[in-house]
Parts: sequence; C-alpha cells; structure tokens
Amino acid sequence: MGSNFEFAKNPVNVPKVSTKYRSIQTAIPAPGTAEIFDTLHKYESRSMHGQIPIIWDKAEDFSVWDIAGNRFIDFTSTIFVTNVGHANARVVKRLEDVIDQRLLHSYTYATRIRAEYLKKLIESTPKNFEKAFLLSSGTEATECAVKLMHMNAQKIGKSRSVVVSFEGAMHGRTLAPAYMGGTQASRAWIGEDSKNFTRLNYPYYWELEERGVSGAEQFAKDVETLKSRGLDPKQDIAGMIVESYVGWGAVFLPDGYAQAMAKWCKENNILLCFDEIQAGFGRTGKLFAYEHYGVEPDMVAVGKGMGTCVPLSGVLSRAEVMDLPDVGSMSSTHSANPLVCAAGLATLEEIESRNIVPEAARKGEILHAELEKLRQRFPDRIKRVIGKGMVAAVIVVDPKTGAPDANLGDNACEIAMRKGLILVHTGRESIKMGPPLTIADEAIVEGVAVLGEAIAEAIAMQQKAA
Repeated sequence: MGSNFEFAKNPVNVPKVSTKYRSIQTAIPAPGTAEIFDTLHKYESRSMHGQIPIIWDKAEDFSVWDIAGNRFIDFTSTIFVTNVGHANARVVKRLEDVIDQRLLHSYTYATRIRAEYLKKLIESTPKNFEKAFLLSSGTEATECAVKLMHMNAQKIGKSRSVVVSFEGAMHGRTLAPAYMGGTQASRAWIGEDSKNFTRLNYPYYWELEERGVSGAEQFAKDVETLKSRGLDPKQDIAGMIVESYVGWGAVFLPDGYAQAMAKWCKENNILLCFDEIQAGFGRTGKLFAYEHYGVEPDMVAVGKGMGTCVPLSGVLSRAEVMDLPDVGSMSSTHSANPLVCAAGLATLEEIESRNIVPEAARKGEILHAELEKLRQRFPDRIKRVIGKGMVAAVIVVDPKTGAPDANLGDNACEIAMRKGLILVHTGRESIKMGPPLTIADEAIVEGVAVLGEAIAEAIAMQQKAA
C-alpha cells in the first residue's frame, strides 16, 4: 500500500515552462535546494522530511515560488490550510493590525479580538454549536473531544468511557489520536493498546458495493461487532469519532452509514464527533463536510483552514458539553491568542464576503470533470476519482493485477513538480489534491492537464523499466 520513495534533491535539467500560471526557468529542484536540505537533515528530526523537495520562498493566492523564482500551481494549500489563499490580503491586514497594536500574546487573559472572533465563529456555524474551545493544532482538538466524551459519560452515569473510531483514520499524532486511528504498525510505538478505545474497519463504499451491502446495513453489522467485544452501547460507549472523509483519499462515508450512525448515537447517549480538521471551512463545497450527510453531530473538531496561516484549531459543541470542565481546568498556552483570533476572524470574513463555500462547490465541479477526463484517458491505470468540492484523489492501480500502484503515484508527483505543479504526496496509491479555494478556473484546468502529462510520463517510465 505504501512506498519508500525518495525524491531527488539535486537539480535535474527539465524543459522550461512559461504559462499564465507556471514558470520553470531552472533545473528542478532549483540550484541550492540540496544544500538547504543537508542543513535540515543535520539539525532536524527526519520525521519532518519526505515531502516534494521545493524550497518555498514565497506564496500568494494559489501560486508558490521557489528560491530561484520558479512559479508553481499549488494543488495542496500546504496541507489543506490556505483555503482562502496564501498570504490572503484580509488575513495579512488583520495580523498587521494586531502586531501594530503590540499585543501578541495574552494566555487566557481576555482580549477584544478573542471575544469578537468567538462571536463570529459561533454565529457563522450551524446552530447546534453554541460554544467553542480554541487550540493550536488538530491533534489537540481531537484530544479535547475525547476528554469531553469521557467527562460527559461520567456526568450521565455510564459505567465505562470507551471511544469508538475507525482503523486507518488520521486524528493527529499525540496519544489519544494515535489510539483512534492509523494501523497496527503505526501504533506499535504505544505498546499495549488501551481498553478505552476500540476501532471499526472503515466502510469503504466500493467494498460495500462489491458485497451488495448498503451503508445502513453495514452500520448495523458494526454495532454487532461492538457488542461482540462486550460493549453495551448505553453503558460503555462515551463517544464516536469519524473523519468526515478519510484523508489519504478523500473517501466519504457510503450513503446511509452516517445517518444510521447518528441515529444510533442519539439513542444511546453517545457523543458523535466529526473530525473536520482537514475538511472544514468550505473545502468540500459545504462549510463542514458532514453536511453532505444531512446529519447533526454533537461536536466537531476543526483546524487547518480555520486559520489560513496560523496554528488555530478548536472544538465546537453545545454549551452543556463545552462547559463540562471546571473554570480554569482546560486551557492551552497559546489558545486564542490575539494573532490566531485575528487570522480566524479574517478567514471567516473572507469566506462570507467572497462566497467561498458556493464557489468551492462550483469550482469542484470543474476539478472533478477534468479529473474524470483523465480517468477516461487512463482507464486501466486510474481506477476511480473520489472526493467532493475542492478535494479529490485519483486512485492508481497496476493494469495487470488491479493492485494499488504507489510507485506510479510517487513518480507522477515528482514529474508534476518538475513541470510546475505541486500535488499532495501520500506515498500510496492516491494522488491527492486540494488547491486554495480561491484558485482561478483556468488554473484548475491547467493543473489537471499537467497531472495528465505527469501520469503519462510516469507510465512510460514504468514500461521502459519493465
């Protein structure tokens, strides 16, 4: 499923590119790239490495420039963060105002910008969310969600506080999120598993289709699985957390599954949390991706696109849930500092004033239509195109066996980089993309065309090597 692919760091001579949105005028990676990576490898944990080897020098809207001035179309939003565009003018202005005010940190001491932002956040999100708790990273948000699930279970008198999640999920890299997702191999560092967490297999819609099972029927089977593990839903299960779509491939839940899950959670006093850290704030053509399912969760964990360029995340829920911790018992050093509140407020203002959410839906139709053309062009290589709105993945396979082909995805990402397109490198059979929601229609079409060129050249490489 995965790969150990390593991108070349030394310059490779490539054809020059000059279009409205791309400019490649040097070898790629640019001269000087390898030296900077040498410094990083010497002084930084290797866990930070493995991405496409471009030294970012400047980024504006949906364009990224490297240290040699080469311009790339960004199909990553860094990692689904810059939903309203890199260096968004409104966000920059709000940040400058805070800097000019000379108030950069305040811990939990109150500020006007914090009150203004939280008011706007709650007023801009669905009515079932009455209060928020702000944090710095997505993993903090999911940790917080787990804490609230446990506290709620204790309050209502449950005998245990088990949290149900899904294998392969990505809820963060700290302890509770690690228990809630990943694989057995990725959890090996933890040691003994925790009895407070249990994981179901994710219901990939194509697997259900092959078996002729509906989403609702699969959820009923999953409930029986939980019961077979000795869990009484009414007494033992505190909460359930699910990514609104699975990150590696932008895979949404099958029809009927989320609805059955929400109904079951409500019947059994189980807090249902959708992890919207990657999916929220317009990415899928809805403010939150769970809205595609027509359900109403108890809480959401949010982050990434919430703050555009600063470390901002949070949990939103009903007041009775958010107020479970005592005064002063739940805070974080950098929570709700003036800078992040300013960026968060500007992000919401930008989403509203520029109709970002409906525009993401409209642009998503362009993106997926162009990707569907690629699937038809490479029918034996691209098995499916998945995602909604401005997040998508093409799933590539071996034409002889139909098995996942991570090698093709790796090579296509590297070739696309050399042509001026930055893609999300997953290291597996998905080539994933999520441009800033402000990207020009023409740039979407151009970017997908470059991806097509890259896939064709990657296929030719494989055939030559065979």
